[in-house]
Amino acid sequence: MAKRIMIQGTMSNAGKSLICAGLCRIFKQDGYKAAPFKSQNMALNSFITEDGLEMGRAQVVQAEAAGIRPRVEMNPILLKPTGDMGSQVIVNGEILRNMTAREYFAYKKELVPDIMRAFHKLEEEYDIIVIEGAGSPAEINLKEDDIVNMGLARMVDAPVLLVGDIDRGRQPPAVCGADQGSTDDP
Repeated sequence: MAKRIMIQGTMSNAGKSLICAGLCRIFKQDGYKAAPFKSQNMALNSFITEDGLEMGRAQVVQAEAAGIRPRVEMNPILLKPTGDMGSQVIVNGEILRNMTAREYFAYKKELVPDIMRAFHKLEEEYDIIVIEGAGSPAEINLKEDDIVNMGLARMVDAPVLLVGDIDRGRQPPAVCGADQGSTDDP
């Protein structure tokens, strides 16, 4: 059974994909066979594998960092937004259908077997699986039926590291008032 580590972030664009790619490269350089995994990705720009299947580009970069060929098992669920309230749902590299956000949230638990099959297939072939979460695990409205952050971490028994971006999480200096030597103090 492969070891696994999961990277989650305090928000979107916190650096999860880059950290995962870095870990894949480090593990490769240390002599391990590592593979990336992201159960569900949302992106307009996708990659077509040698098999003609569609997957997220971030996992392609991570696979390249690990020195391996990108495979759809690394990203079994891809959501391609079609507008403000819906996405094209791609499962195992093939288009399932377009769904509204409401339809997808009601349906996504049915995708757990596909996610687990993909994960177990990678687990059989690699020493380490580097798992990337999505968005933030603190999105309470998504917590109950989560298949990409803590829900997935529990399903695959993965330890989690949290990535944050301090430049996005702090107040701008002009708002800090007294901390910046403001003369407005009474």
